Amino acid sequence: MSRVAVLKGGRSLERQVSLRSGARVEDALERLGHDVIAIDAGADLVERLRASRPDVAFVALHGRDGEDGTVQELLELVGVPYTGSGVSACIRTNDKVLAKHAMRDEGIPTPDFYSFTQTAFRELGAAAALPAIEERLAFPIVVKPAGQGSALGIKFARTAADVPAALVSAFSYDDKVLLERHVAGRDLAVSVLDGEVLPIVEAVPVGEEFYDFEARYQIGRTDFVCPADLPEAISSAAQDLALRVFSLLGLAGFARVDLMLERETGRLYVLEANSIPGLTETSLLPQAADAAGIGFDALIERIVDGALGRAAA
Repeated sequence: MSRVAVLKGGRSLERQVSLRSGARVEDALERLGHDVIAIDAGADLVERLRASRPDVAFVALHGRDGEDGTVQELLELVGVPYTGSGVSACIRTNDKVLAKHAMRDEGIPTPDFYSFTQTAFRELGAAAALPAIEERLAFPIVVKPAGQGSALGIKFARTAADVPAALVSAFSYDDKVLLERHVAGRDLAVSVLDGEVLPIVEAVPVGEEFYDFEARYQIGRTDFVCPADLPEAISSAAQDLALRVFSLLGLAGFARVDLMLERETGRLYVLEANSIPGLTETSLLPQAADAAGIGFDALIERIVDGALGRAAA
């Protein structure tokens, strides 16, 4: 059995989700017989890691510091192996704009988009380009911060009049925003574990248009179907796209790729990838693993074993 530090909480806007993921991971590790060190990541993180000397760190931090490569860099500096993807993969994946450019360059379908920083609006007159963007993307447009997960800060702009408020909301989360063509259709998630795809999960918001932050984490706000009821050809294509994205971004261990199946055309579009998907009671990766016959404890064991195996390689 191993000495495992579970890194959770932190200072990102997804702190509460991270605490829930971390608590579930700790319970599973204890059931599995590991020596668990719970660490709410803060200013004393490096000090606590050096004092506790874990065999491996289980990174259950979501959002800033956890998914952007920051904590991974610190763990490498102090010599602690860790779960999930490495520094560069986390940086590429956390920035939706970087990830989408990489996908587009590789020929992976992703909704059309434009991206600007606050500086572009303040100092380069980007607001004057909004009518051209709106014309090319067509309404409704999805406006989202470049670097937040869990649907935080995402707004629908149904008309030109909605865009300014949506931009203000997105800029309150990040200094770079993404304006993206809205793909109306079915919301699919493909989780990848050790380079293998798991059954697809479909998220169906209950009585709501959009799978927002609250719908994602409050039980009863969203119905989940796993395996998703899809034609075999669509399932296979979605899983192939997920594996291509996993490889393209350099992800490792486990990850989740979110896609839309467009209702009108039947085409698949990749929205984004998540290098540290949630592990809460409503999270999609555990649901997918369960559908594949991998219980939560077994999932956590595989993730830890994979991290230790990569460290030893």
